[in-house]
Amino acid sequence: MNHDVSTRSSAPSPAPTHPTWQRLGLSLPALIVSCQAVPDGPFDTPPFIRAFALAALQSGAQGLRLEGVENVRTVRADCDCPIIGIVKRDLADSPVRITPFVHDVQALAEAGATVIAVDATDRVRPQPVAELLAAIHAAGCLAMADISTLEEARAAQALGFDVIGTTMSGYTGGPVPEGPDLVLVQQVAALGVATLAEGRLNSPQAAADAVRCGAQAVVVGSAISRPEYITSWYRQAVDAAAAAGSSAQPGAPVLALDIGGTKTLVARVENGVITHELQFPTQRGEHPDQWLAQALAVTQGWPGGWTHVAAAVTGVVGDDGLWTAFNPQTLDFPPYPLVQRLREVFGVPALALNDAQAAAWGEARCGAGQGDDLMFVTVSTGIGAGLVLDSRLRRGPAGIAGHLGQWRDDAGHRLEDIASGSALGRQAVQAGWPGGAPELVERARHGEPAAQALLQAGVDALAQALARVQLLLDVPTLVLGGGLGLAPGYAPLLEAALAQRLGPHAPQVRPAALGAHAGILGAALCPLN
Repeated sequence: MNHDVSTRSSAPSPAPTHPTWQRLGLSLPALIVSCQAVPDGPFDTPPFIRAFALAALQSGAQGLRLEGVENVRTVRADCDCPIIGIVKRDLADSPVRITPFVHDVQALAEAGATVIAVDATDRVRPQPVAELLAAIHAAGCLAMADISTLEEARAAQALGFDVIGTTMSGYTGGPVPEGPDLVLVQQVAALGVATLAEGRLNSPQAAADAVRCGAQAVVVGSAISRPEYITSWYRQAVDAAAAAGSSAQPGAPVLALDIGGTKTLVARVENGVITHELQFPTQRGEHPDQWLAQALAVTQGWPGGWTHVAAAVTGVVGDDGLWTAFNPQTLDFPPYPLVQRLREVFGVPALALNDAQAAAWGEARCGAGQGDDLMFVTVSTGIGAGLVLDSRLRRGPAGIAGHLGQWRDDAGHRLEDIASGSALGRQAVQAGWPGGAPELVERARHGEPAAQALLQAGVDALAQALARVQLLLDVPTLVLGGGLGLAPGYAPLLEAALAQRLGPHAPQVRPAALGAHAGILGAALCPLN
């Protein structure tokens, strides 16, 4: 089924007469601001939360989402707007963090919350969701279910939750996606429930897209109320733009696509700077023609045009422009004449390359590896790599250079099946941790021996493969990216494992600087031959 999440008029529109929103007195679509500080950061006190909340309301927010009983009580003293209250707890025996106990519900209600949100995901929890729901309604509050899947949304609807939010999508196992889950927003809205989009709505465009997909209200948090995050985004963007401006030859705009196993990012790039971008899910089982058609549809109306199109894709692209799947578990499709079809669909010259190769070139031109030969390694859903040697991106005539995840050990096990985020996530679930790889990393970071052992085994497998590459190529810099590669504590483990194998000859490990835009920028900056 094709869940089209472009901005066309076919998306469901908000229902202005839903009784939940009437009870809350909200005009639709509603903007709700989540005022939650970085834990233990300089703004993590009730007076600062109050200041953020009042500033948001003065600027057009209609409601707030607040964490912590004292924060709710402090803000409620100065405003009468709807407040979604939550309590976050880190539990040893459950991955559920959001309002896990009935006494949390009661305390939030007494503090003045209008709506109380709970984690309603299908995971091991200290108290049943139904008990939390009953306590919320008994306290005279509306109940919000934070869900991660359509099945969980249906279950919450059947139980009688007043609001259903997409808050938990991407946070219940495996690498965290870069963008919002607009497909889930669209699916939940189709149920006819009060739908609130939440999670990674980090730009005004993303919030608008969520509304076009049927959300009657959106919650925006970090992009408004966490200066630490916002500053880092701007710092990275400014550094990347400055580097691209100084190192890249001035040129006409490029339409760049990054087609991955779970999402597709489309952007217009001019002189190394992204001027427009949009993301949509890559629907598994569809023909690649459908992905290109959707990319064409969502870019209609973008101003300025482009002289050529460049695609970064998971899999292999040979010199003949043929795109094939190397690991069908990541994305499966028949051999596809990608470069030819790009030319035909977009009507301009085209190039295509592997996404890790593109990311390596992006980091070399305007990211963490400027001026150096480098190996870029992404540890995420899968494992990929790209090589820049003598200031040239090495692809190989067959296009397989850098496919590190496909290496096999002496027993025939593929590295990607041992050390990737997906592999570690499966091992975590087997160990009884339903939160998958994120929970495994968190448990390891807090010193749990079993989690540390599983994570170390994955790191050791990757380090063994990287040590062999280093002995062949002697690359000075290893740029590490991906959801798992950039997880707290992962890079030091890899550095130590490489030092154990290579001593002083180990490469310097640097975190990737371009994030989700590395492939887009690398493809756009790649010369059109």
